[in-house]
This record gives sequence, C-alpha cells and structure tokens, in this order.
Amino acid sequence: MTKLPVFTESATLARRIGVVLGSVLVTAGFCIDVLIRAAFRRLDRSRVDRYTRRWAALLLRLVRMDLCVLGQAPDLTDGRRYIILCNHASHYDIPAIFAAMPGSIRMLAKSELYRIPLLGITMRTAEFPSINRRKRDQAVKDLARARTMMESGIVLWAAPEGTRSPSGKLLPFKKGCFYLALDTDAVIIPVGIRGISKVLPAKSWRFNLGQPVSVHIGDPIDTRDYSRAELAMLMQVTRARIQGLLGSTVEQEEEESVLATVSG
Repeated sequence: MTKLPVFTESATLARRIGVVLGSVLVTAGFCIDVLIRAAFRRLDRSRVDRYTRRWAALLLRLVRMDLCVLGQAPDLTDGRRYIILCNHASHYDIPAIFAAMPGSIRMLAKSELYRIPLLGITMRTAEFPSINRRKRDQAVKDLARARTMMESGIVLWAAPEGTRSPSGKLLPFKKGCFYLALDTDAVIIPVGIRGISKVLPAKSWRFNLGQPVSVHIGDPIDTRDYSRAELAMLMQVTRARIQGLLGSTVEQEEEESVLATVSG
C-alpha cells in the first residue's frame, strides 16, 4: 500500500525563534496573572484549571499541532485518586496532556523546574508538586505532599520514564510514581501519545509544524488490585498498556498519514 505524505513543515530559524519567544511570553503572561490573583486571594483551583488549558492551547497553536484524542477518561470526580502515566518524548507532552485530559491536572515535576525564575514560584502557587530525584529523604517528603494533593482532588500527571526519550521509544520506568499510586490506592490512567516526538525531538530545537498527534487513553488500572510486593507486576502491566497504546512503528506511520489526509 502506498503511504500518503504527512503534511508537516520543518520550521525555519525565524519561525523557531518566533515559537520560542511566543511560548516564553505566553507562559510569563499566565505566570504573572496567577501570582497577581494569588496575592489578592482571587486564585482558586478551577481558575488554575482554565489557565492551564488556555496556556496549553496557545502553545499547541504556535506549532500548529493537529491534536486528536482517542478513548475515554473515567469520571475523575468519583472520590478516587487518579494518576495519569504516559510516555515522555517531547516537551510538548505537557501541553498535549493538559489540552486532552479532563480534571484538575497537575504535573509531578522534577525539582529543577522550580529554580526557574517566575515559573517556579508560579507552579508552587498553582499546586504543582515537585519531586527531588537526587535526595531520597526529600523525595519521600515530596511524594507525601503529592499524596495530600491527590486526596484533595488533584489528578497528577507523571512520566514514569523520568526523562524524555530521544528516540520516541519507551525508556525504563522509575518506581516513584508507582509507590505513590499504591500508597494512595489510586487509579492509573495509562496514556500513549503518538507523533509527539516529531513536534520537538528531545534535546533539539528542530520544530516540525503541523504535526499530527494523537492521545490514546487506555483502560484504567486499579492499584487496589496490587500489593506493594507486586510493584514490579504493576509496573509491567502499566508499561505493556502504554506500549500497546503507542502501537508499532508501522501503525504510527499509517495513523499519521490518515490524520494528515483528514486535516489536509
């Protein structure tokens, strides 16, 4: 079968600069708004939810991402704790998740992000938990805080790989988010994002504009069915579920061709 071309465009240097500057300005604008509202005690969780989705939509618009969502998320307001786990192949995983998933989503971020001026204090103000991956004692405290936030209704998003995959293939999973899921009796929502690595490949500034990206939501995994002694099994099941959502390389190429044909 002859494959149809994917109608994407490699960004010129001028467009790359425009995307970066636009992204910085959009992010800074929302950060300032959050901090001002927090200072006057006019910031609540629902407003942060709206801000994160508007921020995500604007960032995706800058790279003209063609985003579609397949699958259905469970009811996130039923009193259970939820954690979204997905592959991590690009910085654009973050806005794609905020744009695609419902609920009061907050990213479980590495502590290094909180050292960035303006962004760090805004993330703390907006209830984004951090985790220190270098100091075990602090990591335990960070996970305890994340647990408290989950119990208050926040849906955590985490990348079990811990870092972006340069090839787009799944890297080995870290244990931290699985311990958190077990300790809170959380429901894991496995998600596979196809095509995201081509928008902005890891460790590069080669933007591809108009890239078709699909967010695949899998069947929930109830961690109440697993004990802490079965951590490895839970990790294997989750990895297999995400890998299945990502599909094979051939499946991804065929899907991108179909998405490009429809959008064209």
